[in-house]
Amino acid sequence: MSNLRIDLDRLMGRIQRLGQVGALEGGGVCRLALTEEDKAGRDLVVGWMKELGLEVSVDRIGNVIGVRAGEVEGPPVTTGSHIDTVATGGLYDGNLGVLAGLEVIETLNEAGVTTRHPLAVGFFTNEEGARFAPDMMGSGVHQGALSLEACLATEGIDGTTVGNDLVRIGYAGETPVGEFCARAFIELHVEQGPVLEEEGTEIGAVTGVQGISWTEYSISGVSNHAGTTPMRLRHDAGYVAAAIATFARRIARDMGGDQVATSGVIELEPNLVNVIARRAKVTVDLRNTDESLLQEAEQRMAARVLELAGEEGVEITARSLARFQPVDFDAGMVDLVAETAAGLGHSVRRMPSGAGHDAQMFAPNCPAAMIFVPSKDGISHNVREYTAPQEIAAGANVLLRVMLSAASS
Repeated sequence: MSNLRIDLDRLMGRIQRLGQVGALEGGGVCRLALTEEDKAGRDLVVGWMKELGLEVSVDRIGNVIGVRAGEVEGPPVTTGSHIDTVATGGLYDGNLGVLAGLEVIETLNEAGVTTRHPLAVGFFTNEEGARFAPDMMGSGVHQGALSLEACLATEGIDGTTVGNDLVRIGYAGETPVGEFCARAFIELHVEQGPVLEEEGTEIGAVTGVQGISWTEYSISGVSNHAGTTPMRLRHDAGYVAAAIATFARRIARDMGGDQVATSGVIELEPNLVNVIARRAKVTVDLRNTDESLLQEAEQRMAARVLELAGEEGVEITARSLARFQPVDFDAGMVDLVAETAAGLGHSVRRMPSGAGHDAQMFAPNCPAAMIFVPSKDGISHNVREYTAPQEIAAGANVLLRVMLSAASS
């Protein structure tokens, strides 16, 4: 058992094969949730699960779980992540966690090892939230944090709904949600940031996940001529959208610490160079590891939005797209990751995650933690996303050891 190691060539082969589904020029991939590309990716991974002898189930929100029996019945030690991507995604975000889980299973199958407790590998619907909000939708429904009915009715950016698209691609499963219990949950993921690479550290033992607040602001002003309308008489929706975006940056700068802020969407109507915008839409993404500080950032933004509406004479409506509190992972599981990695000779850093992950949805219901491996130049959600094979091997072998330990106790 102490000599067990994953087969890196086999794992990299699966990563490359899945990366061909929805492939983009430059090496990236576009596999938005519940599209035809997502269906093809799902079919491929489900096929691998069945080849490995896993008992596969699909629940009503489209989550897929493959279970490997243990010596005793009961909740499985579970790993996994997601295989949906953003429109300009890379090969590793989410996919590594799922395919490394399959590699753990195949390694144990080849060695003839049966764990005391069952093992499971899953991939969860719409983790990215790029086509349907919120993100972590599948795991949120799976673990009881989000309403199944509300999520099935969610309309995406192209006017379709989650429920209809699940039926269309053949992944509207029959397994009820809210009934799956994990003995523990451990997720391997690329860092998506620069810290590990900058420090030359091989493994991140993730202590928790930042809280996330997504808000969409819709602004109604008055369209008018850009040259003849005096500045004092304008009701400029475009200006207000820009002011909201710049104020979000000011909040992050003023608060410092772990506070970050992003405006990822700005839309104007009629979107003409010489016409004052009558309508605008802007999103604000606020994140912090401290719930009280995240609430402070939200309150500052809300107050400024009210001021802008009065100053410019426009109407602004706010819609929450996602709201998750910061999550602390189980201390024992974090220790297990750190000690396992060190025992395999790897350098380790304990660190929080700046991105949301499926593991945070499991954390309230079972011991949960994450393993990070470096991202070159800290780049993710980009076709240039890259993690070196030796770094992938290190993370996958830590995952193998952690799952064996958790399934043997």
